[in-house]
Amino acid sequence: MVEEKYIPRLKEKYLKEIVPYIMEKFKYTNLMQVPKLKMIVLNMGVGEAKDDKKFLDEGLKLLSIVSGQKPIITKAKVSVSGFKLRQGKPIGCKVTLRRDKMYEFLDRFISFVLPRIRDFRGVNPDSFDGRGNYSMGIQEQQVFPEIAHEQILHIMGMDICFVTTAKTNKEGYILLEAFGMPFRKE
Repeated sequence: MVEEKYIPRLKEKYLKEIVPYIMEKFKYTNLMQVPKLKMIVLNMGVGEAKDDKKFLDEGLKLLSIVSGQKPIITKAKVSVSGFKLRQGKPIGCKVTLRRDKMYEFLDRFISFVLPRIRDFRGVNPDSFDGRGNYSMGIQEQQVFPEIAHEQILHIMGMDICFVTTAKTNKEGYILLEAFGMPFRKE
């Protein structure tokens, strides 16, 4: 009996549909020219953690539930007296998703999370960085179906960065749109 290896739905879509589509659209001759999704970085800044460690613990717990991975703690790089912040103090957490977990998260994010955002009319197409990477923020963690409302003590947001191998914003836009990212049409 031969076991079939599990391949995430969006990874299979990328290999079978998106690669030929982008090769035709940009007239690429080599398969290696086609941009791909490298990683997805989830970042949660927990500024209240400087006063109360429970905020950071809650952020770590929520980020691990959403991502399926253990987050790392980010620390302040410089001291800022106006914010009562010292260098080296924990102020947030982040997770970097790669390979199959990245595709699974992207699938859940596009299919379940974005439609649950209140007054959602599409994601902003102007949030590319000039090199094909896309960043966006979510104001409430309640939109993730993995998080039960009883688990939420404080409302926290998070930043999500989609890192691609695209060289231009147009390539990154076409790649994410082919995955199903609902960009706002203006």
